[in-house]
Amino acid sequence: MNDLSWFSAILIGLAGSVHCAGMCGGIVTSFTFALPKNKSQWPYLIAYNSGRILSYSFAGAIAGLLGQIVTTKSFINPQALTLFGGVFMVLLGLYVGQWSKLLVKVEKVGAIFWRIISPISKRFIPFKHPIYAVPYGLIWGWLPCGLVYSTLTWSVSTGSAVQGAITMFCFGLGTLPIMLAMGASASQIRGWLTQPVVKRSVAVLLCLFGLILCYQGIHNW
Repeated sequence: MNDLSWFSAILIGLAGSVHCAGMCGGIVTSFTFALPKNKSQWPYLIAYNSGRILSYSFAGAIAGLLGQIVTTKSFINPQALTLFGGVFMVLLGLYVGQWSKLLVKVEKVGAIFWRIISPISKRFIPFKHPIYAVPYGLIWGWLPCGLVYSTLTWSVSTGSAVQGAITMFCFGLGTLPIMLAMGASASQIRGWLTQPVVKRSVAVLLCLFGLILCYQGIHNW
């Protein structure tokens, strides 16, 4: 992985935030109701999203380590993981564009783990201090999400725990502007991002990026 790949991860997060607007918009809106009255919401929003991005980074480290184990302990060509990540990125584009619901099945698998850990988040609300929003974000970072899962397959292809963590950290940074904006003015931002023309434009870009990854995997095999 290089700086360009990390920048690409940021762009994927930014583009995929269109999906976040539809899936997580209600969560962010509910989050604001847990804030103390007459206090600035920005420290809480930053703390929540910091915890969320930390969860992504940790998941990326696990995915990268898994990729390293697979490529060093077996006869699997590392480029197969790149191809695998590209396929999932195409599926993500089809998902965001509402042309395929295949990733919903993947989300259902993650929902099993989510049902176990999600009740823990209730212990931290209402927020007495911004620090309470960090563990809340850590837990909600594991929310079943096709966007996150697709990017994690890219982390697997790095074949490194460190690189996988950095990839997901950059991805999380890409989602940050939209998530913060939705927290500040949820209805306006969410309404614009969920417009069909916006979602489909982003979906096409995600599909193109996935096809580029597939080409790299096949070309370098």
